[in-house]
Amino acid sequence: MAKLRFSALKEVFKREPLVTQAPAKDVSRYFGSGVFNMHQMEHYLSKEAFRFVKKAVNEGKSLTRQEAEQVAIGLKGWALENGVTHYTHWFHPLTGGTAEKHDGFIEMGENGHMVESFSGEVLVQSEPDASNFPSGGIRNTFEARGYTAWDVSSPVFIVGTTLCIPTIFVSYTGEALDYKAPLLKALTELDRAAVEVCQYFDRDVNKVIATLGLEQEYFLVDEALYTARPDLVLADRTLMGLQSSKNQQLSDHYFGSIPERVMCFIRDFECEAHKLGIPIKTRHNEVAPNQFECAPMYEEANLAIDHNQLLMDVMRRIARRHRFRVLFHEKPFAGINGSGKHNNWSLATNTGINLLSPGKNPKSNLQFLTFLVNAIKAVHDSNDILRASVMNESNSHRLGSNEAPPAIISVFLGSYLTSILDELVSKVTDRKMTPEQKTELKLGIGKIPEILLDNTDRNRTSPFAFTGNRFEFRAVGSSANCGAAMIVLNAAVAYQLRNFRKEVDSIIKEGRNKDEAIFQVIKKYIQSSRKVLFEGDNYSREWHEEAERRGLCNIESIPASIRCYMDPDGRKIFTESGIFTEKELESRCEVEYEKFTKKIQIEARILGDLAINHIVPTAITYMNRLLENVKGLKEVFAGEEYEKMAAADREMIITISGHISEIRKKVLQMIEERKKANVIEDSYRKSLMYETKVAPFLEEIRYHIDRLELVVDDEIWPLPKYRELLFTR
Repeated sequence: MAKLRFSALKEVFKREPLVTQAPAKDVSRYFGSGVFNMHQMEHYLSKEAFRFVKKAVNEGKSLTRQEAEQVAIGLKGWALENGVTHYTHWFHPLTGGTAEKHDGFIEMGENGHMVESFSGEVLVQSEPDASNFPSGGIRNTFEARGYTAWDVSSPVFIVGTTLCIPTIFVSYTGEALDYKAPLLKALTELDRAAVEVCQYFDRDVNKVIATLGLEQEYFLVDEALYTARPDLVLADRTLMGLQSSKNQQLSDHYFGSIPERVMCFIRDFECEAHKLGIPIKTRHNEVAPNQFECAPMYEEANLAIDHNQLLMDVMRRIARRHRFRVLFHEKPFAGINGSGKHNNWSLATNTGINLLSPGKNPKSNLQFLTFLVNAIKAVHDSNDILRASVMNESNSHRLGSNEAPPAIISVFLGSYLTSILDELVSKVTDRKMTPEQKTELKLGIGKIPEILLDNTDRNRTSPFAFTGNRFEFRAVGSSANCGAAMIVLNAAVAYQLRNFRKEVDSIIKEGRNKDEAIFQVIKKYIQSSRKVLFEGDNYSREWHEEAERRGLCNIESIPASIRCYMDPDGRKIFTESGIFTEKELESRCEVEYEKFTKKIQIEARILGDLAINHIVPTAITYMNRLLENVKGLKEVFAGEEYEKMAAADREMIITISGHISEIRKKVLQMIEERKKANVIEDSYRKSLMYETKVAPFLEEIRYHIDRLELVVDDEIWPLPKYRELLFTR
């Protein structure tokens, strides 16, 4: 292993930046060239087929088989012109990644020769084997059939020579087995609820979409060093490793110049992303060494999530071309910042209005305050399930580590916007408002844009922060499929907006003016949601104590947090709107418990193997050298002089022996705890057992390994060290 480490280092130093394969022309000339977008459809489809697709996209409906047949003819022509040989239904199973099964266009013709064939039937639906995807008990392993169905709102695209058709994924009996199906339902519910509320302000609004911008953080590691670290290969993170003497203390990597070899990689993956219609705009060095970030422009939420999943695949593929491996794990290295995926979320109308952006007059600002306050109320009321949507084994290493928001979900507005809400509460009365009060209030809210322009700030410690015209949900992990978080957020806001409409309408029926009724309900919501607002340092101990006094959720156990999905208040948000059935919701929890358990189980096996088969033998080898040295000293020196010279080696031998003994003992104890946990059939109890009895050994064993790394001869240490992984490019 030591030879592997040093050969890997030699390999890195031989690396030369590859010449970028990005075309030397304007991005606008090739952007979306690999996508069957509206422009391509208009060219390749008949007018009737094009009209079918536009209607399906705008109204959120499926195509009939006859309509799909017409679309398939044009789609096949475009695909074949672009060298496509296969097609696949591309979907998002509950593994967190993407899945695809490729089928060729070829069919046997009547005369025994091959012909290219692609029908509307295979375009809109397929039947992949669903038996080995996570289902949470919805189906038995032997029940293999599942269905994929085309999501018309997300454009078809080409990767290599394969035509990829974005689809939902459901079981034979109709239950969702993916993230996309419930996400589309949540977005539809949000659209309906938001349009109803917008009707108070603008009758021309008939469509509201959730927009999303996903900031993607990641680490790059040289491929040779990566393959010399079995923990990185198998667990996506380092399960051991002493911190480098220098890491991110000087903040010199943050926004620094991008290394040449890294820049070649970035140019190439950006080019591939642009061809696929992914609007990547931003790139920069992040805080930790070898950590970077890219970010696209805003898109419709469903498409943004599709693009993010596709982007991660593109980055992995292009990284290998440049002899890198890209790490999306939330905490691949201890002691330095991990990676997140900030979800910048807002709402836009068909009239071109951002509902979370202040307007130019009191009416538009009342609309802004309505949606702002309802979003806050949704976060307050759905605090537990929002937290559950971002909690998993990998993200737990990052959240609350003074580098990412804590797992306490609070909202940051900024002092000036908070003061406006306070003023609104103080001026709105429970009785009928006088014309003077209404005028004074409207004049006050009319100043919102001016105030926010110069006086808003950002609070990077907040998990859910308002940043001028959107909310930034910062607690989402870098490896996550954001569908999980966006299902919850959009469903919660939709549920809240429906309740808001009911309350306002009931006050109007009592004879109150519409604006007065809206003010009345907004005031009530502000007062009832105050405890979720926090302007200070979310990292501080004082905030954790304050949050506990306020009664905010801070469940430390991940399985217990996931179980919040099944609480009555959380459950009704999903089931009343049809986003999930009771059975689907239960299955989601089962899947998350199982994933949590298996990830810890895998990490425990990897660490046990590395500790016993690599680290302990290396430490024994070095200890034997010290023993030989002590014997040699005795042959040359004697008496007091010998004792003095051998003391340091003896002390080191005792130290190494102690760490070896502890590693062996704790690995055996960890194995025994795994055996006890593995016989538990209830998935929730099993995950708790792994969390409380198995996971702690990972840190305990790591401590002793890291202490050995500090003293064992560098020449025989078997694994690439942090200083090599993070500073060798």
